[in-house]
Amino acid sequence: MIRCLAIDDEPLALQQLVAYIHKVPFLELAAQCQSALEARSFLEHDTVDVLFCDINMPDLNGMEFVKSLAVPPLVVFTTAYSEYAVEGFKVNAVDYLLKPFGLQDFQKAAMRVKERLSERMSERVEGGDDTIFLKTDYRIVKVKLSDIRYIEGMSEYLKVWVDNEPKPIITLLSMKKMEERLPDCFMRIHRSYIIHLDKIQEVNKNRVIMDADTYLPIGDLYKEAFQHYLDSKFLGK
Repeated sequence: MIRCLAIDDEPLALQQLVAYIHKVPFLELAAQCQSALEARSFLEHDTVDVLFCDINMPDLNGMEFVKSLAVPPLVVFTTAYSEYAVEGFKVNAVDYLLKPFGLQDFQKAAMRVKERLSERMSERVEGGDDTIFLKTDYRIVKVKLSDIRYIEGMSEYLKVWVDNEPKPIITLLSMKKMEERLPDCFMRIHRSYIIHLDKIQEVNKNRVIMDADTYLPIGDLYKEAFQHYLDSKFLGK
């Protein structure tokens, strides 16, 4: 899922933006803010993949807000003023939506965001970044992402199940932090499970079968996104 922050000082415009985000299966709304200052406060303690940000706002406009971020997420600007377009692309905005925009235009912008994130992940993998390091039992172990079968959350800890290992790696980490680090071949299907999509053997009703002994539930909040993935891969009637 791609975590989004929606920013607009106009309540109706913000409401519409949030509604559009909810209509795109691979987008997840992390928060909504009515000012750039509120958004800055949110980003001090949380992270997102993309900002859907209005430009013309009081106190601090969207353009200056993005420029002020040390490591800005991807950005899609929204505004009623077309003269901002050129300046928007100068800060490497993924897209620029001129108000009033419809769902179709928003979906196109969302796809551009997804493509840009996929390109970044591909560059990391091609550069040898197909590994993560996890702290477990006073050790730091190197784990290949391609070896991870699924990840199980349990309170403040994670169980990372890898190929050809009877026991999981147990590490002190949140599901959210792990999810942010993983590439698109992983998907969260339940509040307690993230799976490697390439490791699925079968989908049976509301369960994902990873092997003969591993049946994982699909949570209600994640059904739509998972079904969208299945539909994209399904062959037949």
